[in-house]
Amino acid sequence: MSRNSRITPEEALNYHMQPRPGKFEINASVPMTTQRDLSLAYSPGVAVPVQAIADAPETAYDYTNKGNMVAVISNGTAILGMGNLGALASKPVMEGKAVLFKRFADVNSIDIELDTEDPDAFINAVKLMGPTFGGINLEDIKAPECFIIEQRLKEEMDIPVFHDDQHGTAVICAAGLINALHLTKKKIEDCKIVLNGAGAAGIACIELIKTMGAKHDNCIVCDTKGVIYQGRTQGMNQWKSAHAAKTDARSLEEAMKDADVFLGVSVKGAVTSDMIASMAENPVIFAMANPDPEITPEEAQEVRADAIVATGRSDYPNQVNNVLGFPYLFRGALDIHARAINDEMKIACAKALADLAREDVPDEVAVAYGRKLSFGREYIIPTPFDPRLIYKIPPAVAKAGMDTGVARRPIVDMEGYEVSLKARMDPTASILRSIHARAKQAQARMIFAEGDDTRVLRAAVQYQRSGMGKALVVGREADVKEKLDAAGLGDAVRELEIVNAANTTHLDVYKSFLYDRLQRKGHDRQDIHRLAARDRHVFSALMLAHGHGDGLVTGATRKSAHVLGLMNHVFDASTQDGAVGVTAVLLKGRIVLITDTLVHEWPDEHDLANIATHGAAVAQELGLEPRVAFVSFSTFGYPVSERAEKMHMAPRVLDERGVDFEYEGEMTVDVALNAQAMAQYSFSRLTGPANVLVVPARHSASISVKLMQEMGGATVLGPILTGVNKSIQICSTVSTETDILNMAVIAACGVGKAS
Repeated sequence: MSRNSRITPEEALNYHMQPRPGKFEINASVPMTTQRDLSLAYSPGVAVPVQAIADAPETAYDYTNKGNMVAVISNGTAILGMGNLGALASKPVMEGKAVLFKRFADVNSIDIELDTEDPDAFINAVKLMGPTFGGINLEDIKAPECFIIEQRLKEEMDIPVFHDDQHGTAVICAAGLINALHLTKKKIEDCKIVLNGAGAAGIACIELIKTMGAKHDNCIVCDTKGVIYQGRTQGMNQWKSAHAAKTDARSLEEAMKDADVFLGVSVKGAVTSDMIASMAENPVIFAMANPDPEITPEEAQEVRADAIVATGRSDYPNQVNNVLGFPYLFRGALDIHARAINDEMKIACAKALADLAREDVPDEVAVAYGRKLSFGREYIIPTPFDPRLIYKIPPAVAKAGMDTGVARRPIVDMEGYEVSLKARMDPTASILRSIHARAKQAQARMIFAEGDDTRVLRAAVQYQRSGMGKALVVGREADVKEKLDAAGLGDAVRELEIVNAANTTHLDVYKSFLYDRLQRKGHDRQDIHRLAARDRHVFSALMLAHGHGDGLVTGATRKSAHVLGLMNHVFDASTQDGAVGVTAVLLKGRIVLITDTLVHEWPDEHDLANIATHGAAVAQELGLEPRVAFVSFSTFGYPVSERAEKMHMAPRVLDERGVDFEYEGEMTVDVALNAQAMAQYSFSRLTGPANVLVVPARHSASISVKLMQEMGGATVLGPILTGVNKSIQICSTVSTETDILNMAVIAACGVGKAS
């Protein structure tokens, strides 16, 4: 967790309750609407694949979801750093792991919590479920039982079994170590390596590093009782004994003298500055204890400026993060229908991660991380934000599995495989991540106009606690405090800046400005006072106009058309001034912008051309290559209708302007969005499905967005107000706190703001 991000218990519980309890649900991937669909999905049609699998078991990968399904299994005996809290208590963690599989590698996953601490009962339960899954991810099982369980299951099952607490940490640690040693010009076989922490992760780290070339005699393992040396009997087991060193050192302090590498998977404060000072030249320090490292990078580098330091935390460089490994390991293993994940596949994953860190870093990664990244002492491990992980790591894992004979179905076309992996990336997640990262860089003072609404207050608190910038809430302090208390966020009242006409020193300036704008539009000074002092939307807009905030988010409590009218008192945000509303619709990994959803009631062809230009600009700001379609009920002139004429004419207006983005029209929505339907029109200038739809009128835009939201379950961002010289975003009245936060983030990034 970032040091500038704080999560309260109330926020965490609310996240797990909304919009419904838990973190995922199951949706059908095939049609299930007609009687014929049901007959194919179940009886009698299902009998055909049943018989096919009975005759040839390997075809289960063809006819079922086995080939892309992983079980995340725990008994809750070692939950995070919280200890043995039981199987049921582990469910939120396992659900979280399941959605990480989906988010990062498009691997379907389901959590299973087994209510037993008996290794034999656990093993038998997992083994019996083998036919269901393509892989097993074990999680949060205490040592030494985790070693027994994993080894037995690997021996008795013919699918990958992977205990991530062990091997996930080991793989990422190995990747970082490869690059750290490269930078310090040291060879692993020559290094003295000290490991502190002989639990599941520690044993896995030292075993993998030895497999990669570290010499047994150069490795010293320590636990809470000191060095694990040959002849020690206290607190020993077979897994520790395998790594007992021939050494006179008996304490961690003694072991650290002249060490080249320290690996820590133990506890906060286990390492002192004196220990670091005693290490060899250019020491490599991986202090991976969570949530706090054995020694902080600041403490280590205070005594050793030549040190390379990694931790398990996201707020320091070189984070050892398991999410860099397990999704992509399983992706590669599943795609070759592997029987196991072996050491060669783990090492291939580590080497591929190390190689990726040495490549030029895309700008979007630098933005997400908050600084320019390049291979060096503070960047030896890729970040989870890197979009290249999905198509760089699984091919390396798959190839290693094929080379070592654990693949049931080898991949013949590796280039085609990489292309298919790129197609699995979710652009919506990338876009949202990017704008959040840009907002953190901008550090905008965000004005939240409706401080009397709990959703808005939650969003404001989240905006500030997530490190986006300062949240300015317009409202009465007593009212804000009461609502925050009721929401379980009472302490946040001290963090937020609460502003209103009663406590500002700028009201006279605001009123003078507003009078100058509206005196010839039927408003007298009394009207001006009511607007400036009593209408929160106008007051907020006046704050923004005078530079007392950098962005404004509003609209959660009033209809957007009404709010836009109020904004027009302060800014030029009308059809004549070039303002346009663009709504982003995110669904099933696709993003489509629909416009104009806010300003133009019935645009003509020239307005439509302007709208298209604004929509394309927003698409570019969100990281999309715009492909604009003018949509109608007709396609390229058929059927002929006076109502469709302007949609037919609008592309010609753009032809005359010579714009630099793709556009085409008019066409029906299916032709615009479906590649097969579009293929019937070989003359189309669009190189792929449209991602910006320009619709005939505001009412059709509104119907389209709300239909997708209510019937399709789409996530909606917007309408994003463009063409105004300040960052103003107007939510809908049905917005959730997440929707409001996203609109604040868009405002912070300046998306749509006129230059």
